[in-house]
Amino acid sequence: MAKAKTRWSCQHCGFQTSRSLGRCTDCGAWGSLIEEIMQEEEPAKKGFAQRLGQAAAHNGQNPDGGKARPLSQIDVDETMRLATGMAGLDEVLGGGLVPGAVILLAGDPGVGKSTLLMQIARHLADAHKILYITGEESASQVKLRASRIGIKSDNVLIAAEQNVAIASDLIHSHAQEAPICFVDSIQSVYHPDISSSAGSVSQVREGTQLLIHAAKAANVATILVGHVTKEGAIAGPRVLEHMVDVVLQFEGDSTRQLRILKAVKNRFGSTNEIAIFAMTESGLSEVDNPSKLFLGDRLHKVGSRQAPSGTAVIAGGEGARSLLLEVQALTVSTPNPSPRRVVNGWDYNRLLQLCAILEKRSGLMLNRLDVYVNIVGGMDFSDPAGDLGIALAIATSFLDRSIDPGLVAVGEVGLTGEIRPVTNLPQRLKEAARLGFTRALVPRSSIDKKTHQLGIEVKGVDTLKEALDFAVPKLSNKKDEGVYSL
Repeated sequence: MAKAKTRWSCQHCGFQTSRSLGRCTDCGAWGSLIEEIMQEEEPAKKGFAQRLGQAAAHNGQNPDGGKARPLSQIDVDETMRLATGMAGLDEVLGGGLVPGAVILLAGDPGVGKSTLLMQIARHLADAHKILYITGEESASQVKLRASRIGIKSDNVLIAAEQNVAIASDLIHSHAQEAPICFVDSIQSVYHPDISSSAGSVSQVREGTQLLIHAAKAANVATILVGHVTKEGAIAGPRVLEHMVDVVLQFEGDSTRQLRILKAVKNRFGSTNEIAIFAMTESGLSEVDNPSKLFLGDRLHKVGSRQAPSGTAVIAGGEGARSLLLEVQALTVSTPNPSPRRVVNGWDYNRLLQLCAILEKRSGLMLNRLDVYVNIVGGMDFSDPAGDLGIALAIATSFLDRSIDPGLVAVGEVGLTGEIRPVTNLPQRLKEAARLGFTRALVPRSSIDKKTHQLGIEVKGVDTLKEALDFAVPKLSNKKDEGVYSL
């Protein structure tokens, strides 16, 4: 009997090697290499290829018989998209579910991925049947969640199945009556022809490939639930994200029960849209005004003379909507020779850059101070347009001054201290005006006729020093005279 051949596969990135290693040489993960038997891979590949051929022939996936057609002769019907009944989710998807599309929904355990699927099923069950394949729970457990959310329709078909080959057959057999399918989760199903355990690189890769071919052949919109690692990355081989059409990241905020849904990859729309939900006893409810929720009592300070020192409001453009957030900064003296730089919700290296610019271009000596920056509400903000607001917050904390609570700052700060232009400025200012903000500090190069017609006073600046002179009041015996000059 031939000796079984083995290989070692990294469970994080899919790297393969012929010998055991303590650390993956590709992604650097420790203890992630798992031994897999190669002897049974050949019949697995043969059976897998045969099953894929059957899937391609089923329902006529390629009616042209392999012939190529001109682009102008290919019909695309945008009205075929299936609305999920959740406006925020439809925006993230680019208009709804596309028939035949395969979507990967990833998130931390307990964030609400299965709950989101059930709520999509509740909205779609009025007009369509939904096939729900669960590999982690029993049918009765799924029924309990459905009852809690309020699903009473018989159009939701539950199948507790872990064999991905049987799951593929279920997609084909119910394709005519059920154009939507959920698989919860891709790490819990297994391919019978592969010897490794469920969740391994080989199982995830081959199982996903089989489900994708089944979904494309049957023209069934399919959502695959995926697990994430402790670092927040999607578990399984990196190729998994390349195989699917859409990758959705579902992030949670346990302190406020907020859930943020964003598209990491989308072949059918933009990746700039986000949807924000609140977790309640009856499931997920969409937050219509996330800016108001994140700003909190900051809105009550608009119209008053002062706001706390070290605070500012920034505006980020997220697709078709803008999001206003409050940023807080604190600068304190430290006896340590190396001052600390701590940031929550913002890029650490960008904070170091802003501190260096404030020292070099504005004369704020921060080299012996600890600097703490926090984006209020637990939101991760990566838009460079937040540079100006964060710089103002650090400066006002250092100077122990306050700025107008009705002022919103938008602008990217360059290394020479210039305020660089930003995109989607009108929609940012429109959102600020809608929430009651009266003034905006923006790059002068981004101002046009539209910005003066949004019901908010717009001040254009070219440099960071000019922005500080406008925003920070001068110490004076006379009220409201002049500006602070460094």
